[in-house]
Amino acid sequence: MKRQKISERGPAKVSAGAPVRDHLKRSRRVVVKIGSRVLVQKTGSPDLQRIRSLVRQIARLQSSGHQVVLVTSGAIAAGVEALRLRRRPKNLPQLQMAAAVGQVRLMTLYDTFFAAERCGIGQVLLTHADLQNRARHLNARNTIMALLRQGVIPIINENDVVAVDEIKFGDNDILASLVTVLIDGDVLILLSTTDGLRAPAASGRSRRVPYMENVTEEALALAWGKGSDFSLGGMASKLKAAQTAVDVGARVVIADGRKEEILDRVMAGEDVGTLIGNPKASPAGVIRGRKRWLAFFHKVNGSLVVDAGAQKALEIKGHSLLPIGVREVEGHFSKGSLVNVRTQDGRTIARGLTEYSSDDIRRIMGHRTADIATILGAKECDEVIHCDNMVNLSLREDAA
Repeated sequence: MKRQKISERGPAKVSAGAPVRDHLKRSRRVVVKIGSRVLVQKTGSPDLQRIRSLVRQIARLQSSGHQVVLVTSGAIAAGVEALRLRRRPKNLPQLQMAAAVGQVRLMTLYDTFFAAERCGIGQVLLTHADLQNRARHLNARNTIMALLRQGVIPIINENDVVAVDEIKFGDNDILASLVTVLIDGDVLILLSTTDGLRAPAASGRSRRVPYMENVTEEALALAWGKGSDFSLGGMASKLKAAQTAVDVGARVVIADGRKEEILDRVMAGEDVGTLIGNPKASPAGVIRGRKRWLAFFHKVNGSLVVDAGAQKALEIKGHSLLPIGVREVEGHFSKGSLVNVRTQDGRTIARGLTEYSSDDIRRIMGHRTADIATILGAKECDEVIHCDNMVNLSLREDAA
């Protein structure tokens, strides 16, 4: 991960982030994620006044020419309140029950408030499996893009009613970043109950970090806290999600959703929250199409450690990964799984779908392709990972 010192003056002065903040004003496609703690009161009841205010701001963004996608939390919290439960459930069936009840209530509120602003809305419920499957991935993108062309605001949430650990995003910060990648978003705004990343100040208190080009190891070390009974995310989650969006050229702002007119202020380029983004980045990023799908929308199941020769073949020549270049296999996975390709010093340089299982790769690693049939009894492919099923991550600031 690229190191960028966070000193008392911040990772960059406000002026250093000014070109990126100026870009926010001209951005066409904006993803807004609202956290549970922004949407509900301490009791768990929906904060109607704040929801109405945020809806009005989103409506203003749309009327000023921006395409806006809303990623919302709060379904489970709304269900907990509606069911008069004392606290957020712990077991999966009760969580799914709360989500089923709360999703209806949450969307009813959004429908009422957006209708008052003369804005149409459409609900899109997703699981990670929807975006990992290529056909469903494209269908989700096409649906969201069709809603935007029609002037309808897509409201996206994880489908908690059916989601289990194997198909969950983890939290809605991650979901929002993947939606940004999915629709080629220009800006991702993560609204929470903090005004951005905080760093130690000389006074002994903390100060807001106004701007970073990328999420650094030092920034992640500053992040703490998991959230509350009504949310899963924390600052570390937001920073990791932010880097995913930054990797494809988007700009990210982490800001306090409880502040007055916060969306208006962010999009006007005011110095609020923590802005993350490279001023020279291309809004469309450098990884496109199917390889972007491979890079961001699959869950990694293991790693392959390669030698210097294979590293050169992959990074410089764009070749496939052959068994002779593999030095170590990490994890247990089946054929067709997504794995990271790592150098011997631990740097992730590529990601791809394997042609063999982890057990078979352990048997053939270090050997020539001509030996595969003898070792395994048959040879389906010469490659451990074919170049068509691999994306080069070495140009990214942080591929790990």
